[in-house]
Amino acid sequence: MNRFRSYVNRMMNSAKGLVVFSTMTTLAFSAANAQDTVPWTHGIAMHGKPELAAGYTHLPYANPDAPKGGRLSLGVQGTFDSLNSYALKGAWTSARGMKERQIGSYILESLLLRSDDEAFSLYSHLAEAVRMPDERNWIEFRLNPAAKFSNGDQLGVEDIIFSLETIRDHGRPPFARWYSKIVKFEKTGERMVKLHFKDGSDRELPFLIALAPIFNSRTTNAETFGNTTLTPPVGTGPYIFSEINPGRRTTYTRRDDYWAKDLPQKIGFDNFDEVTVDYFRDYNALQEAFRKGGTQALIYSNPGLWENAGNFPAFEEGKVVKDVFERKTPSPMTGIAFNTRRTQFADKRVREALGMLLDFQWINRSLFGGLYQRTDGYWDNSVLSSIGRPASELEKKILQPFPNAVSDDVLAGTWRPSQADGSGRDRQVLREALALFKQAGYELNQRKLVNAQTGEQFAFEILVRVQDEEKVALALQRTAKLLGIEISVRFVDAAQFEARRSTFDFDALFNTWSASLSPGGEQFARWSSEAADTPNSRNIVGAKEPAIDALLDALVAARSREEFIATVRAFDRVLISGYYAIPLYHAPAEWVARWTTVEHPAKTPLYGMQYNNWWEAPKE
Repeated sequence: MNRFRSYVNRMMNSAKGLVVFSTMTTLAFSAANAQDTVPWTHGIAMHGKPELAAGYTHLPYANPDAPKGGRLSLGVQGTFDSLNSYALKGAWTSARGMKERQIGSYILESLLLRSDDEAFSLYSHLAEAVRMPDERNWIEFRLNPAAKFSNGDQLGVEDIIFSLETIRDHGRPPFARWYSKIVKFEKTGERMVKLHFKDGSDRELPFLIALAPIFNSRTTNAETFGNTTLTPPVGTGPYIFSEINPGRRTTYTRRDDYWAKDLPQKIGFDNFDEVTVDYFRDYNALQEAFRKGGTQALIYSNPGLWENAGNFPAFEEGKVVKDVFERKTPSPMTGIAFNTRRTQFADKRVREALGMLLDFQWINRSLFGGLYQRTDGYWDNSVLSSIGRPASELEKKILQPFPNAVSDDVLAGTWRPSQADGSGRDRQVLREALALFKQAGYELNQRKLVNAQTGEQFAFEILVRVQDEEKVALALQRTAKLLGIEISVRFVDAAQFEARRSTFDFDALFNTWSASLSPGGEQFARWSSEAADTPNSRNIVGAKEPAIDALLDALVAARSREEFIATVRAFDRVLISGYYAIPLYHAPAEWVARWTTVEHPAKTPLYGMQYNNWWEAPKE
């Protein structure tokens, strides 16, 4: 009997094993079949579908008939001591034009190429095709067989894996953080690579991976990748370096053998034989170089200078013209940023009170001819902004776990930056600011605002790098003095400014947070608690707010357009309520003067003007 029972048990266990094995086999087969049904495509979009169909001839903001040849000379304010903007060292002071939107991606390229005329759509480039499931828990690329590095090396799957692993292990945030989310690299064919993620909760992650810079694995040293370097990387881009003068100049020379020059995404781009970028310590020197013809284009951020941009002979002779480029993206947020790591800025009531002391009306009228517009939040002039909009029920639900993260007036959509009367000494505003200081533990003593416990005067330093910043800082200094606050204004050159900003060695400084219609992973580096403790990160204010961290996760996990907009608006409200910066102003458009030796397309893309689709004007 016992033997019989033992036999029956063995048979039953064996049968169960067969059922389990059969079930597992069926599930695996189904999963494999599901993956096989995901179609290959020419492009992907963050929400919806790409606007351009397969077989498009060129990007809509490029001139397909643009002539090739000539030379473009550009100038920027700043310096550089590195050719690797993806490493911690030199992240803030790397050469311009290697891989960026406005100047160009002359050296490094990515698997897919972003269309600057759409919110967030990517099209085939180094990868000739891409596929990704709705869950977005993996993405697969099929490499273009024509893609080659500037030294002739064929682009291979190993270069993709090497680049992502190297930046993951030795790069700076946010890139290292993004690429660390890849849980498996899989070579699925001779020219195919599939990247697996833990799950699809970060909906933007596949797009960030697709835009990763691709380095040559045979010429790049992974162990020294994190160091400052002036050794030019070997990339797949349309140019190579022909001159590197540290801190002063870089020159790019166009490759005759560029692999993608006849592909639709590159028609009308990279038209100059040579592009030179000169670096200037201050804006006045840059402007003088432009007037003398040393540089061929100049972006004006100061409305007063823009108004007088034509006051020199070349303009009067018709050799220089002024262009206005209308952007359809959110206005950038420029403000005086507080380093909340400093004791005097730890209390947000102090930061709010300081913001009340800025008299925008007086500054705009007296310093800028009334040409600036006041900036309120971080996504002004877009559907993503919370300004003037009461929080929706979805926003309230998103913010529910953090009841104290948003001020009542910000939640109601009635908040605006403090509006003084334009006198530079609005007494009502001063009284309201003083009341906040008192709530935070300060009092007036012999015409000085002092800590009620220590007796120490409230004082701090503002770093400035251009005259416009200095003028605004001095205006704030004068008003603050009426409340007994001691503000010192320190003028530093571009190199000092970047060094102190990157190491968080400052009290307050001027900073600009660029904005897009598809904010996502880049916001972690600007605002996350993790980034606050990471040297050289973009979280210069030192924000450490649980609501921010939760909203960052929600931002990249949003599956619908409605959920995404609600999350960004909620995020905007939390940032505004934190008073991390005094919001300043923005220009109503992009102001650019150029010599008529160069021309640009008639259409301005969604994200604004860029130089890499300009060309040399025909000689008369």
